Amino acid sequence: MSGEITVAITGIDAYVPETKLTNEDLSKIVETNDDWITERVGIKERRILKDPEKASAFMGAEAVKKLLTKTGTNPDDIELLICATVTGDYNVPDTANQICKLAGIHHAYGFDLNAACSGFLFALATGAQFIKSGMHRKVIVVGSDKMSSITDYTDRSTCILFGDAAGAVLLEPSINGFGIQQISLFGDAGGKDNLRIKSGGSLRPPSAETVANREHFVWQDGKVVFKAAVKGMSESVKEVILKAGYQSADIDWVVPHQANFRIIKSVADMLSFPMEKVMVNIQRYGNTTAATIPLCLWEYESQLKEGDKLVLTAFGGGYTWGAILLTWAYDGKK
Repeated sequence: MSGEITVAITGIDAYVPETKLTNEDLSKIVETNDDWITERVGIKERRILKDPEKASAFMGAEAVKKLLTKTGTNPDDIELLICATVTGDYNVPDTANQICKLAGIHHAYGFDLNAACSGFLFALATGAQFIKSGMHRKVIVVGSDKMSSITDYTDRSTCILFGDAAGAVLLEPSINGFGIQQISLFGDAGGKDNLRIKSGGSLRPPSAETVANREHFVWQDGKVVFKAAVKGMSESVKEVILKAGYQSADIDWVVPHQANFRIIKSVADMLSFPMEKVMVNIQRYGNTTAATIPLCLWEYESQLKEGDKLVLTAFGGGYTWGAILLTWAYDGKK
């Protein structure tokens, strides 16, 4: 295995809009209240990008600009940018290249990846392969979603969940042997009827009928998705730990997708992880889809130490799910 390239996250940053949508605010829109929302999903507030002229590319670019400054990286050295999103600014062109333009990255190409709430994991795994192969040395992976644009604020079962945000990481060859160790990703198209946006694609293009029927918003069968998410995330985490030759006790942090606090707690319980080893910020941001995992890494960065073992895990519509085990490559306090 000598000479094999290890791919590490060498920087992390994020962007969250200023406007907060609290549970009290939602109670004025639909029949709900703070206690009901907090008990069921653990969310107190979420951020909303109010400017109608700005969307996922703007948020992604803001996160990337901060990342470049923070890591002292020349934008011209970035070779590839991958954007995980379900809320691209347009169907065409892609959001990744819009982010490059807004962030002043002129010598890279980009593409979008849609794996719903698992998008950041899938994009991270994809970006890592370009470095591992020796093709590139600096790759940025962005998770950015303006979920407020596809949220039905007349449906109290879904409008309480989602917020807007973006997170970005820099991937480079590791200089200390730390980085991504194991990847396990999965998909099952049988889940499409339980968590999806019913119209807007080529199968059911937008029409007066689909708009009138409110078919362009996220819809889910919450109970079915809950069970599938707990099972998928738990099993994929166990798999990457086993493949790496570790025990649960060897893991310093679990970084789960922030969909529902009860899902996070159930996964932790099934894996026998104490909650103090699980990153949680859903109470402040809600479910920001592809942005939740980098948003957690950004908030917890100062607590991360070189050599810490992390497992990232997510579950998304379609279904998609999986886990990535990595060794953190730098002292977050620095």
